Amino acid sequence: MMITASFIFFLLVFVAIGVASAFVKSNDTGDYLLAGSNVKPWLVALSAVATLNSGYMFIGLIGATYAVGIQTAWFLAGWVVGDLMASLFIHKRLRTTTEAREVLSYGGAISNWYGKEQPYLRVVIGLITLILLGVYAGAQLTAGSKALHVLFEWDYAIGAIIGAVIVLAYCFAGGIRASIWTDAAQSFVMIIAMSLMLYMTINASGGFDGFWDRLNDVSPEYMAVFPPNLEFGITLFLASWVFAGIAVIGQPHIMVRFMTMSAPEDIGRVRVYYYSWYAAFCALSVGVGLAARLLIPMETDGIPFDAELALPTLAMELLPPILVGLVLAGLFAATMSTADSQILSCTAAVTRDLSFGRKPGYWVTKFATVGITVLALCIALFADENVFNLVLIAWSALGAAFGPLLILYCFGQRPNQWLAIAMVIGGVAMIPYWRSLGLTESIYEVMPGMITGFVIFLLGKMAGFTIKQSHEHEREKI
Repeated sequence: MMITASFIFFLLVFVAIGVASAFVKSNDTGDYLLAGSNVKPWLVALSAVATLNSGYMFIGLIGATYAVGIQTAWFLAGWVVGDLMASLFIHKRLRTTTEAREVLSYGGAISNWYGKEQPYLRVVIGLITLILLGVYAGAQLTAGSKALHVLFEWDYAIGAIIGAVIVLAYCFAGGIRASIWTDAAQSFVMIIAMSLMLYMTINASGGFDGFWDRLNDVSPEYMAVFPPNLEFGITLFLASWVFAGIAVIGQPHIMVRFMTMSAPEDIGRVRVYYYSWYAAFCALSVGVGLAARLLIPMETDGIPFDAELALPTLAMELLPPILVGLVLAGLFAATMSTADSQILSCTAAVTRDLSFGRKPGYWVTKFATVGITVLALCIALFADENVFNLVLIAWSALGAAFGPLLILYCFGQRPNQWLAIAMVIGGVAMIPYWRSLGLTESIYEVMPGMITGFVIFLLGKMAGFTIKQSHEHEREKI
């Protein structure tokens, strides 16, 4: 009873934080989709890292670490390095372009990078964003429903429906600003809660040495330094996860956070906050996944344990009831606030990128969110893959679609509209093909996907499918 009361109380607190954003919003589309581009650096950073890591890290990554061991730290290391490399070149330019071109969507910024609209490219970007982020948002609703399944033993469908209702509450209250505020609140909750759980596990194991010794006893491979059975070796394996980090720039729901910061010059402070929290989340997630393996058996009475339930189950094993409710409310709010940012990015795609030049008003934009939320809910209810795989598939395709194009833009290259469309479609097409070859375990598919985009560009450039720069554009600094 105490867990239930605590969960409901803290969940209402998170919802109230999101709804409170309505008191500082403006009733216009620019505020709804980009928070007026006046968000403070620390809020941008915490929201971006929470949006990146919520359902994926708190459910998928912790579950993967529980199942396979310390090897998950390798792709986290590559991911962070790739993310940082991309940040040094892309984020400030994207924010500058957003303001210079007066656009409200990620697709609008890409398709209008040099000041000349590319309408067919914008439509393709809008369609891919709608389809892939719709899947991604459905995965987030599924992730959140797992917390309610552990707490109340409800069917996953009930949790997904409740999550969809909360998403609409956030969106109608304050748009992306509500999502950003809630992201920041749940970031503090989750980092404190996971630190506490990891400390208690290590302490119960007799200190760090005892904790480490017990992990080594799990199996010979569990704490192996290098992942076993890599077909192409550790170097290409790590390189592929560096590409996964670079692929952050292809995620509209994350990059839109950087489009909301108050000034391009704030990017330095944003990076300090962002990577500090990012590194802490990565270390704690791996640690909590390992701790869960020591306390939660792989199966009970012949029934396998669902590794994606490791975090909520561990919380119930270690924490007092009031803190269990807090953790589960934080987990649920985290996945929901990420889902609503993805749904808002889909809303921007539909009302800006797929509107063929028309600019729907504030209330039309809001009601478009309703339809997209229903779409995400259907995906959550009927998809049969686990959260980790759903997120990785969508992540790879988005990164392969948009990442190469953004990188080339930032280095002054100008593929014409048809070459850009070929790059986007080619990158996406490589993802299912690579997975069909069964090579994803050795080289994460976003690497061949992005390389496909670059190869298509080089072939197109040799064939003359690029736009020659005028002297004015050569001088332009974006």
